[in-house]
Amino acid sequence: MTQRITMEDIARQSGVSLATVSLVLRDKPGINDETRRRVLDIARDLGYRKRLNHEKLVSQSLHNAGVIVKASIGDDSPLTNPFYAPIVAGIEAACRKMHINLMYATVPVDMDNHPQEMPRLLSEDHLDGVLLVGAFADATITKLLQREGIPAVLVDGYSHEHVYDSVVSDNFRAAYEAVSYLISYGHRHIGLIGTTKEAYPSIAERRKGYIQALTDHGIHDQYFGDCLLTMHEGSDTSSILLQRHPQITALFCANDMMAIGATQAARALHRQIPQDLSIIGFDNIDLAQHVAPALTTMHVDKVSMGRFAVQLLANRAEYPDQAPATVSLRPRLLERQSVQRLQPPK
Repeated sequence: MTQRITMEDIARQSGVSLATVSLVLRDKPGINDETRRRVLDIARDLGYRKRLNHEKLVSQSLHNAGVIVKASIGDDSPLTNPFYAPIVAGIEAACRKMHINLMYATVPVDMDNHPQEMPRLLSEDHLDGVLLVGAFADATITKLLQREGIPAVLVDGYSHEHVYDSVVSDNFRAAYEAVSYLISYGHRHIGLIGTTKEAYPSIAERRKGYIQALTDHGIHDQYFGDCLLTMHEGSDTSSILLQRHPQITALFCANDMMAIGATQAARALHRQIPQDLSIIGFDNIDLAQHVAPALTTMHVDKVSMGRFAVQLLANRAEYPDQAPATVSLRPRLLERQSVQRLQPPK
């Protein structure tokens, strides 16, 4: 089987950077004629198969994009995931508007969102860029992307190996605002459901926001219900925490599924929401407005996360040497019926 020639091979043979090869193969300005001719000649001699047209390698900056979404073991399809499905919808809408062909794949991840296998989509010959949603870009994925010269943007994704363009939520600031809101309503014994110290970065930031808000308001009591991000875990953990610390009057939950689980636990303990216990969630998934009482939560603009990601990817494809950029969207408090102001003691 003939080994596939990559842009990294062309760069090595021609003695130029990977970015220079990318600009030449996409027929971009800013490269002198001698370098351009040398890169094209070597690409042709090596049998590079990107896009040949009348003896000249040309391409649109971003014609074919891939979106790779995490798929946790035992979860439903990411396309039905209440958080990631709207992100994918935003990606699809932006790609349609920009006339970008979109290919879709999933990657199985472990409990820490580290990929368990290599997405086959990354080996496609005709891929111009990748959007990695909800997972770490580990060393193997990073090396493959760099070898193939494929630009990538992380959407609610992170990397310890390389600095990527990314779109995230301002999780720390939003969590800080959520807990401060509960404090402004008179709550002093506030529990946190659904994080761990080693949690995925977005969730870990919410934990830090909870701690900082209590600290800044002079509140020393902190109550942690560490668990996995499932409704069942949220329910069980909330039940244990509330029985262990009956003085808790409010719960801040790392996401809405945790909050819905906490609501179930409170009812089982005969604590009414919000009369006996206030609960605030995070994300504003569709289900949050349909539970009873409707859930107060931090709204994350998930569709806009997808749209911004496509714009970043198109910009990276056009200008491969630009400095990495991060778009941080600020969630906003969405008040419904699950939080109640505490009555001052008589």
